[in-house]
Amino acid sequence: MDVRTVFISDLHLGTRGARSDMLLDFLSQVRCERLYLVGDIVDGWRLRKSWYWHAEFDAVIRAILDLAKNGTEVIYIPGNHDEMFREWLGLEVAGVKLMGEAEHLAADGRRYLVMHGDEFDGVIRYAKFLAYLGDKAYDTALIINQWFNFARRRLGYPYWSLSQWLKRQVKEAVKAIDRFEGALAVEARRRGLDGVICGHIHHPEMRMVQGILYMNDGDWVESCSALVEHHDGAFELLDWAAQQRERHLLREAVPA
Repeated sequence: MDVRTVFISDLHLGTRGARSDMLLDFLSQVRCERLYLVGDIVDGWRLRKSWYWHAEFDAVIRAILDLAKNGTEVIYIPGNHDEMFREWLGLEVAGVKLMGEAEHLAADGRRYLVMHGDEFDGVIRYAKFLAYLGDKAYDTALIINQWFNFARRRLGYPYWSLSQWLKRQVKEAVKAIDRFEGALAVEARRRGLDGVICGHIHHPEMRMVQGILYMNDGDWVESCSALVEHHDGAFELLDWAAQQRERHLLREAVPA
């Protein structure tokens, strides 16, 4: 897959829910001129509570550094879970540039604000203790999701996110997503930009919001998604979990 730009966020390396296996599969099949890491790459919140790290997480870091070494421009915009790296903004480490936010110029001349998005989350900004409580509840949902998918694998079925499905059934969560999208669209318009690209809420989306193109690249815990810009400036959301399910069905359809 040869594209101009790739945007990924919310890898949450250091948590049991991180789908580093799918991410490695994606990184092994993509080539790009520029890679944006749009926050929450490493989960500092979780690692401060209890250390959890394995070889696949190291492999993800190596894959990203290899891209930088081989000519891909890598821009890292820390989020709230990896906010410790915000102290390094303006530095370049192993070919990776750390920035608080970025303005991306697409191939067709349109300009986009690129940021993690937690700055526009009222819970994170004004009631951080609630964010920590929500994080714990979310961890519980992800543990259930792990066991659910373990059972699916034993039965021969591909990955499917139970936690993402549950979140979409909650009306208040849907309202919060709408408020978040609207706030980011207003900020992009205030700056005279054509759109905004973010992460944070683990909800992949690409749609017009108040005349602004809002794009959220999703995450690699539930949706396993990425946003890519093609060489003509067109954007596409990739659902890597869905692509794996399609490959699974194709393998099932081919006679042994």
